[in-house]
Amino acid sequence: MILIFIVSGCYGTERAPVPGANQIEQYKHLIEGRPVAIVANQTSMVGGKHIVDTLLSIGINIVAIFAPEHGFRDLADAGDRIEDSNDPITGIPIISLYGKHLKPTKEDLRGIEVVIFDIQDVGVRFYTYISTLHYVIEACAENNVKCVVLDRPDPNGYYFDGNIADTTYRSFVAMDPVPVVHGMTVGEYAQMLNGEGWLKKSVKCDLAVVKCKDYTHETLYELPVKPSPNLPNQVSVYLYPSLCFFEGTNISIGRGTPFPFQVFGSPNLPDKGFSFTPASLPGAKTPPFLGVKCYGTDLRDAIKNKLVPSPQLNLEWIIDAYLTCPDKNEFFTPYFDILSAGPFLREQIQNGMSAEEIRATWKEELEKFGKIREKYLLYK
Repeated sequence: MILIFIVSGCYGTERAPVPGANQIEQYKHLIEGRPVAIVANQTSMVGGKHIVDTLLSIGINIVAIFAPEHGFRDLADAGDRIEDSNDPITGIPIISLYGKHLKPTKEDLRGIEVVIFDIQDVGVRFYTYISTLHYVIEACAENNVKCVVLDRPDPNGYYFDGNIADTTYRSFVAMDPVPVVHGMTVGEYAQMLNGEGWLKKSVKCDLAVVKCKDYTHETLYELPVKPSPNLPNQVSVYLYPSLCFFEGTNISIGRGTPFPFQVFGSPNLPDKGFSFTPASLPGAKTPPFLGVKCYGTDLRDAIKNKLVPSPQLNLEWIIDAYLTCPDKNEFFTPYFDILSAGPFLREQIQNGMSAEEIRATWKEELEKFGKIREKYLLYK
């Protein structure tokens, strides 16, 4: 049975999931009376109030805030460097984990006894919040700091799919040997990082996970707050795992439009009746093909047309775009191999393999990952 939840509640009599952050009584004893740092952003809400403001109001001593890609309370463009600063509301120092360094340093953690991680993820390997999670847990382990992960539902947690990242090609968008869609909450993922020895020198973190209530991996959870500037709605969240591969090509996925990650197109593709023209917008100030009309495919009705939610990646879109593109030598950019954690997927597409043939090459490693994943699932 699939349970479909909407922002304001849920269908039928089923309860809407409750994130770990909302269950303060479950973790207050871990942080009370101790100097605390928190990894948080605009999704870190407890009801209608930010978790930092919530915890300060009950006397928790928050001494530092760590900010991931896109910043703390405000949303910066993808890839924009985040600078150290101070929270204008509380005055607490904000240490960027997407600026001078990606991992908390020994100096950053000096005097801190507990780090809280509370960020809404979307369950995809190249979405960098889990990379920040990896580095935070690793730094905590190395500096004898406890880490408390406040779990949140995974909107793509009902499946796992894609090639397993080859860590020979490790990058910030492919940190760990997981598929494109890993199908785990951040709490489950944190336990896997710790348990599988994937942290540097196989260090182990003193880790606590505060579970969600009323959530399972069959739940289709709709995000109450957009997790980043270019994932504005549930259609984009569902399409993101498949369409993000276009970021490593000469095809636009709609950055600079009101519907990013819901379309794809290029000035070089044939006009089949749909077009869009990227503009400079908040969250996409300099999008690809700025001011140039792009022709392509409209997926804004993907939920209505039952294309998503789907239990697997859609490779047909990128394969068809490659076959249609007039100059195939210009189709892929070097970033494609970074996104796909190696040259293999690009080579498979260039060699004319079908989606089914490519998927067949993933089967054995996905089965192995499924066994690893099963050990750490909290919501079976």
